[in-house]
Amino acid sequence: MQAAILREFGAIDQLRMETVADPVPQAGQVVVDIQAIAANFVDTLVVAGKYQFLPPRPFSPGKLPTGIVSAIGAGVTGLRPGDRVLTLAEHGGYAEKIAVAATSCFRLPDGLSFIDAAAMSLGFDTAWFALCERGRAKRGDTALILGATGAVGMAAVQLAKAYGVRVLAAVSSPAKADTVLRAGADAVIDLSVADLRDGLRAQVHAATGGAGADIVLDPLGGDIFDAAIRAVAWRGRYVVIGFAAGRIPTLKINYVMLKNMEVSGVQVSDYRKKAPDEMRHCIQEIFRLYEAGQLATPRATVMPLSQVQDALRQLESRTAQGRLVLVPATAAR
Repeated sequence: MQAAILREFGAIDQLRMETVADPVPQAGQVVVDIQAIAANFVDTLVVAGKYQFLPPRPFSPGKLPTGIVSAIGAGVTGLRPGDRVLTLAEHGGYAEKIAVAATSCFRLPDGLSFIDAAAMSLGFDTAWFALCERGRAKRGDTALILGATGAVGMAAVQLAKAYGVRVLAAVSSPAKADTVLRAGADAVIDLSVADLRDGLRAQVHAATGGAGADIVLDPLGGDIFDAAIRAVAWRGRYVVIGFAAGRIPTLKINYVMLKNMEVSGVQVSDYRKKAPDEMRHCIQEIFRLYEAGQLATPRATVMPLSQVQDALRQLESRTAQGRLVLVPATAAR
């Protein structure tokens, strides 16, 4: 089979298409013929050797591919060849086939295509854990969602609305307001204001009658964290998801005490490894809400797997338009 193989950490050019042996399922595993996989920014960190989880080289990066079960290992029950699945593979997805634990596979709803399921993956599960598990969202809460036009942000907007949470969607410019309003946001917070430190809080207070946000989801960090932490309501929950703005911020812990607030973080890979039952519930909830018509799939740009380097460069330079989904040449048509 063809796979994008990384033999040395470094530049994206180190990731090259190679011919490798087809995987064989071990006990408890299935082989999945990959039909689609989203390219994710985190994979640029994996290729560079800067991610916290790095498998032995050589390997193929790529998380959470979707595909068709083609072979079953000993002891596997509940799956059979032909089943359409989302896998929770941490790596190995930039390939035509993958061997993965059967317990890490979830049947796709009948109406959900491989491409759309791949486009939803990682963004929606990260958003769900940030909002529901870390943020403990409940109906009637107000959530400030930073980076609301990104993959996690857009997923969080939809999930929050599905659970009856009021959404303040923060965008980098007023030109992006229509995007988040169409996704269901109740109000827009402009991060391009001249005085971000005071301006962000002023906007949130204006939208909440001075109360602040019960939940803040933050994939950005940097100066935006410094401003947004001031907009948290009494007993609010601030959830750190990432640092796309570049700087890892620090926090004066007395502020947490004065506001009776919680500051927590989400690293979704750990849930797959350490809390599989919670991850299963998360995926089932996402599929349930999708089938109920409460979630829309992200806009996807489809590219051949052979263009994986180009996809990762677009993510690294932040020029990608929507979700980039890679399709192997062997994918069913």
